[in-house]
Amino acid sequence: MFREEVEIKHLFFDLDHTLWDFDRNSKLTFQRIFEEQQITIPIDEFLEAYIPVNLKYWRLYREDKIEKTSLRYYRLKETFDSLKYIASDNLINLISEDYIRYLPNFNYLFDDAIEVLQYLENKYHLHIITNGFEEVQNLKLEKSGIHKFFKHIITSECVGVKKPNPKVFEFALGKAGAKAHQSVMIGDSYEADIMGAISSGMKAIHFSQEDKKNEVQRITTLMELKKYL
Repeated sequence: MFREEVEIKHLFFDLDHTLWDFDRNSKLTFQRIFEEQQITIPIDEFLEAYIPVNLKYWRLYREDKIEKTSLRYYRLKETFDSLKYIASDNLINLISEDYIRYLPNFNYLFDDAIEVLQYLENKYHLHIITNGFEEVQNLKLEKSGIHKFFKHIITSECVGVKKPNPKVFEFALGKAGAKAHQSVMIGDSYEADIMGAISSGMKAIHFSQEDKKNEVQRITTLMELKKYL
């Protein structure tokens, strides 16, 4: 696909939900915290309530409507309230801090992530663009063993704005010395990764299980990247 159009030199990956199996690692993190704090809510029941709430607050965070501290507090507060579980502010703050501290210790990657990165690093310059918190994202990359594949790690915090803001992609392109038309963004979020990249003149590959009606190339496994890159 991309080989036929123009010579691609740079690949930019999202991290969470694209290379790093966020849902699996997050669940293991909450399981550890719930055991330590003797929280009796079944983990699957908690996650069923938490996941949509977390997505809502991340959307507000991307839109600069809330700060990082509010995101971390209210996603837990709202979840516990919806489950009618009484959690003090002290407990919520403790869980919030432990979650960030423990999360990088669980490092499941998506299937074939290492093999695909090994294949791609011999052909392209690889980089990360992530909206995740800087102090956590670097630890995830290091502890999962994939930090070595990437020349530049660009976080929204270091730019001052978040994907899909074009400034994030323009900053990343400048940092990598890359031209937009020779660069591809690979990520799971259609809004943040795909539309953000396209608006900056980049090409994009959507990593998603959902068959959305759009003109962007979609993959359902990382191994499929070998067909297009």
